[in-house]
Amino acid sequence: MSGGHNEDLFARARRAMPGGVSSPVRAYGSVGGTPRFLESAHGAYVVDADGREYVDLIASWGPAILGHAHPEVIEAVTDAAARGLSFGASTPAETLLAEEISGRVAAVERVRFVSTGTEATMTAVRLARGVTGRDLIVKFSGHYHGHSDGLLAQAGSGVATLALPGSAGVPEAIAAQTIVVPYNDPAAIAEVFARHPGRIAAVIVEAAAANMGVVAPEPGFNALLAQTCHDNGALLILDEVLTGFRVGPAGYWGVQQQTGETYAPDLFTYGKVIGGGLPVAAVAGRAEVMDLLAPVGPVYQAGTLSGNPVAVAAGLATLRRADAAVYAALDATSAALQAEVGAALEREGVPHVIQTAGNLFSVFWGAPVAGGVPDYETATRQESFRYAAFFHEMLAQGVSLPPSAFEAWFVTASHDADALSRIAAALPAAARAAASATP
Repeated sequence: MSGGHNEDLFARARRAMPGGVSSPVRAYGSVGGTPRFLESAHGAYVVDADGREYVDLIASWGPAILGHAHPEVIEAVTDAAARGLSFGASTPAETLLAEEISGRVAAVERVRFVSTGTEATMTAVRLARGVTGRDLIVKFSGHYHGHSDGLLAQAGSGVATLALPGSAGVPEAIAAQTIVVPYNDPAAIAEVFARHPGRIAAVIVEAAAANMGVVAPEPGFNALLAQTCHDNGALLILDEVLTGFRVGPAGYWGVQQQTGETYAPDLFTYGKVIGGGLPVAAVAGRAEVMDLLAPVGPVYQAGTLSGNPVAVAAGLATLRRADAAVYAALDATSAALQAEVGAALEREGVPHVIQTAGNLFSVFWGAPVAGGVPDYETATRQESFRYAAFFHEMLAQGVSLPPSAFEAWFVTASHDADALSRIAAALPAAARAAASATP
């Protein structure tokens, strides 16, 4: 299928796959139009099936922190693949990657590798239930923890009520084991524990929300969650599948530690960056909790391809190369890009707010949210039609943005002055398109 037009490729894909995609956001449902089918990538750029090059601000949804096809990562993958693609047995590299993670995150003593972020969060929830002997899980509106049944829940009719199914195919009985509460709302947390004493196994929370746009926790909120959980015999699961090792050497938890907000999650979930672009994820945490996993403990989890040697090699090469200079470059590039985007929108009088969590950021659109977005309910009031117009104008000028207003923007260490200048050149027309857009 190489070399075909995007329209032809999408038509063919729809005949072979549901919606023509392997993950829903790729179908451009939120912005309209024809998805770009990508054939290659290098540094800060991706190239589609028509041979057109774009400055990439998706970065494979996070893991390409060094840039696409970084030579050291490619070399590590090539070397590992030459020795065999999969063994169904333990490899020395798994231990090295586990040690790299625990060496970066002081609260991590054990690591269990899986293949996807969904598998990591599913395992963390099962482990929390096994540790506590309780069933209920608390999550937050707008937070995404993968597509397992219990975590695809949506809020019920009240703050502390049991959840409803968030997808067809999710039984009500399973959704009802999850309680969905508003984010950044301490009173809601107090109420849910008061309403369900002795029944909550864990609270799961994105370290900083990045699936409803970027919404960082209010100062002290994550620490409050940890304290409340521990006071009530529950666990705190910190989901760093998106933020882990992207926003800093110890993830968003590490960023908060540096600012003086100290707290100890019981479990972490990781993905994206620890695979360097290949499918690896992990659940990690305190030894006394993690050691309840089989074969040491009674909580079962297994996976034939868990700790795949090629994927582990990519992740290890990425993390070893992601030093202080890389994180400084990511932060500086993100700040420069935010300033350019904000200035372009201000010149055209487009109400907006740019929110950040480390080097992750997103733009919320319209007067209803220009004062700031603390939670999902506020995020849904944005004028996302403005983003659709902005997105397509940027795409037409060679800049690939996330195809949804509710996704984070990602930069890489390869986004140099030339890449930023290309983005800056595209912004004025895109801002005008957003300003003139109508619902």
